[in-house]
Amino acid sequence: MKSVEQHIADILAVVADPRPVEVDLLRAHGTVLAETVSSPVSLPNFDNSSMDGYAVVAADLETASPDTPVVLPVVADIAAGDASPVAIRPGLCARIMTGAPLPMGADAVVPVEWTDGDVVRAAFGRPVRVGDSIRRAGGDVEAGTVVLRSGARIGSGEMGVLAAVGRRTVSVFPRPRVVVLSTGEELVEPGRPLGPGQIWESNSFMVAAAARDAGCDVHRHGFVGDDPAAVLDVLEGLLVRADLIITTGGVSMGAHDVVKEVLTGQGTVEFTQVAMQPGKPQGFGVIGPDRTPIVTLPGNPVSAFVSFQVLVLPALRRLRGLPPTSLEGVRARLAAPATSPGGRRSFLRGVLETTGPDREATVTPLTRQQSHQLSALTTTNALIVVPEDVTELPAGATVEVLVLPRPA
Repeated sequence: MKSVEQHIADILAVVADPRPVEVDLLRAHGTVLAETVSSPVSLPNFDNSSMDGYAVVAADLETASPDTPVVLPVVADIAAGDASPVAIRPGLCARIMTGAPLPMGADAVVPVEWTDGDVVRAAFGRPVRVGDSIRRAGGDVEAGTVVLRSGARIGSGEMGVLAAVGRRTVSVFPRPRVVVLSTGEELVEPGRPLGPGQIWESNSFMVAAAARDAGCDVHRHGFVGDDPAAVLDVLEGLLVRADLIITTGGVSMGAHDVVKEVLTGQGTVEFTQVAMQPGKPQGFGVIGPDRTPIVTLPGNPVSAFVSFQVLVLPALRRLRGLPPTSLEGVRARLAAPATSPGGRRSFLRGVLETTGPDREATVTPLTRQQSHQLSALTTTNALIVVPEDVTELPAGATVEVLVLPRPA
């Protein structure tokens, strides 16, 4: 059997690095930046008020107090966006709104709450310091400063920064187009009645959701039966819309494992056994004139889920323009005993939490570990890694745990 690491490396070898594209800013959300972005101007690019109030010369208010307020004539009213040149001199003030440019000669802003709010002659009952309530030009970013580097994932904060430095378009690595397909004559679309020996199809929904959580644009084709000609026809039709195809089912040693039958000899596809539990039967390669990568996962739901998280996620990260790393690993104390078959690396579903005053990480193996027991995934947030040469782990043992990603 092939090692987990080797199979991940083999899948990565058939996945090409993405090409950057220039997109409108709103379409960049959720993608990975393909360029380094610098600010062409300082942020803010002019001195402005951080409060609604009055622009003043701070020295004028040195003696101000509630009992002996200083009263100053109001000589201007400055709104945000007002480009009119305004200046004050000692002994005068200007009413100013939040974000409005500071008038020449002023060196402080007094919040309106500290005054009587008069629009002709304003009374000030306390002193201020030079620079109070002023946003200085370049106080956030100096012109020419790098604000985002290539490889940054563009979330809401990054979107705000890109817009603030004037970018209407940006070069990004686009979301990978992933097509998900399940196979099996026993499958029925959820919502339709079941016949004898049939089950509602769940794998394509689960894998499609996991790929979407990983930042991909996903097309769930659904499923096809076990007719080889139909499966091949569907796969050929999906090539044009996919950067990666993921199938589930039909890759083991059964008489009706149609994916293995159809894809054997197609492109570079090969089928193998990986030394992991669950998820031993696997396949991968490229098919079609454009050498589209395809990964074929087992049909048991938990096998498909674990295979996706362990084997496919690194390839999706590469397609997104990110380093093709695996799930984050942490060390945790095992809260209950665990067993594993020898010769294969087990990925046991578990619940990871921090407990006690020292916030120690502990992980509890779930009781339903068979590859068809899908319901346990609703409480699973981690995979407990049991090495190939270990068959039993006692409670209290320190183990490696892979933290499963969760959508926001």
